[in-house]
Amino acid sequence: MTTSKTLVAPTTAERIRSACARAGGAMVAVEGVEPTPTPVHHLLDDGSFAITVPANGRLAAMVVASGSAGMQAVLEMTDYAPLPLREPVRSLVWLSGRLHHVPTRDVSGLLDLIATANPNPALLQVNTGTDDASNGDTPYALVRLEIESVVVADSTGAESVGLSTLLEAEPDPFCTLESCWLQHLESAHREVVDRLAERLPTPLRGGRVRPLGLDRYGVQLRVEDVDGDHDVRLPFAKPVDDVTGLSQAIRVLMGCPFLNGLRARRI
Repeated sequence: MTTSKTLVAPTTAERIRSACARAGGAMVAVEGVEPTPTPVHHLLDDGSFAITVPANGRLAAMVVASGSAGMQAVLEMTDYAPLPLREPVRSLVWLSGRLHHVPTRDVSGLLDLIATANPNPALLQVNTGTDDASNGDTPYALVRLEIESVVVADSTGAESVGLSTLLEAEPDPFCTLESCWLQHLESAHREVVDRLAERLPTPLRGGRVRPLGLDRYGVQLRVEDVDGDHDVRLPFAKPVDDVTGLSQAIRVLMGCPFLNGLRARRI
C-alpha cells in the first residue's frame, strides 16, 4: 500500500501567493521609464494583476496611449524579511505581461472587488481622471497586467510556475501575521529561537541564528556566519491550519513535552 508524501515546505505557487500578499515593495518596469513603485498589486480571479501607478506620471499616460494592445511590462515584488538581517531580501517575484488601461467606467467596481480582499489605504487615492487627491496624497490610476510568465527566485534558485497553478494555490494562512510574530519571537522569546537552533546541523550552531520565516509547514532560520548566510527549514510533523496547531507544532520542534503549554497542578 502506498502513502502520500507529506509536504515539508510550501509549493512554488504557494510561496508566490504568500509573497504577493505580504510583499513590502513592488515596482512596475517598462522600457524607457524609470521603475515605478506601486502600493497596490492584487491578483484577480482571471489571472491578471490590478496595479496602481501615479495618475500624473509618464507611465500612466503611456498605458492609455497604448490602447487595446497594451504594453510590455514586468511587475517585480520583493519579499523582505521582517527582521533587520544582513541580507533582508527573502525572495523576488517577477510577473511579465502586458499592461492595460482600466476604463473609467470599470474603476469603481474593480476597486470594490479589490478592497473586499485587500483593503489597502492606497485604494482611496485612486481617482477617475481628476488631478487632485485628498490630504495632498499622490493620486493613483488603476491599470491591469495580463500575465504571460511568473518566476520566483530565492536562496535555493529560480523557478517558474504556470498561471493556472498559481490561481489554484492559496497564500499561507499565517502570511499576514508572520512579520509581527517573528519580531515578537526575536525580541521577547529568544529562548525559543535558541531551542530551535539546537535542531540545526552542528557546523551551523556557531553562527548567529535569527528567525527567517514561519508558515504552515515549518519554521525557517537564518544563520549569519563569517563564511556567509545559511537558511535552514525545520519542518513540522504535518502542516497546520490554525494558531493552536501552530503553537503545538513549534513546541514539538523545541522538544517541549507540554504540547498545550504549562498547566497548574491539581491539589
